[in-house]
Amino acid sequence: MAAGSRGAPSMTNSDVVELADGRASLVVSPREGAAILRYDALRPGRAPTPLIKPSQGMLKFGSQLLVPWSNRISGGGFEFDGRFHAIEPNVEGEPFPLHGDAFQRPWRLTQRTGTEMELALEDGAIGPYRYHAGVRYALEDGALSAVLAVENRAAVRLPYGLGFHPWFPHRPRTLLQASAQRVWLEDERHLPTGVVPLASRPDWDFSHAAPLPDAWVNNAFEGWNGRASIVQPDDAIVVTVEASPSLNVFVLYSPARDADFFCFEPVSHPVDAHHGGGLTTLEQGGSTSARLRLRWDEL
Repeated sequence: MAAGSRGAPSMTNSDVVELADGRASLVVSPREGAAILRYDALRPGRAPTPLIKPSQGMLKFGSQLLVPWSNRISGGGFEFDGRFHAIEPNVEGEPFPLHGDAFQRPWRLTQRTGTEMELALEDGAIGPYRYHAGVRYALEDGALSAVLAVENRAAVRLPYGLGFHPWFPHRPRTLLQASAQRVWLEDERHLPTGVVPLASRPDWDFSHAAPLPDAWVNNAFEGWNGRASIVQPDDAIVVTVEASPSLNVFVLYSPARDADFFCFEPVSHPVDAHHGGGLTTLEQGGSTSARLRLRWDEL
């Protein structure tokens, strides 16, 4: 990844880094896991319109990076190549290790212009994982591009996953369009119990733009084509989501009809994939990457 450095300010350890291109602004916190704090649409004569919504919960920002895996790992760890790798829970109140550790570590700003930035995490370490990660954020005509990469620096090969965890505003008229083929059901521990055709759950079928369910949903959807739309009539905006082919699963989290947020998470594998499959095996020194693009347009 190489964002040009022309006109780049000197690198500092500031709490936030801001980008803008006239149609959108972006605020990122290197110290807080390279999380996106704000991504706003800029329109003449109007206040900035939040396109993502910072959370007030455990993941308290607008969008987190998921490295070296997404979601939960059960069983106290996982077996790989005939060896059991233990992983302790990493989030208070959670019985299972969750979302890796990249979102919990400070990243270093390495390059920046007015519309692009690159950040690096050089000491990722959780359970058996030792890795280097990098992310490049860029704005272009209001669209946000995020490219996330990871390199295995452990002494053994290991299974890796990547993902993005953006939070979006949920209003009474919000609509979601995202085509999938199957959905994983979950138990009370938020672990998968089995996968069913999406046709068996018409209330979770978003092949055409539809409101979010009234009741709790926290499920992984497989067979996603990497495109989605989030329609926000109250803001006269539609957000288009485009993900690289490696991100062929999305996790939808919407706790209730009256919640003012929901999560649409493009990820590379289902929940608890260390015990089921879908991860990418990386040899020592091997790497993989994923890309997410968010674009907003007027309705």
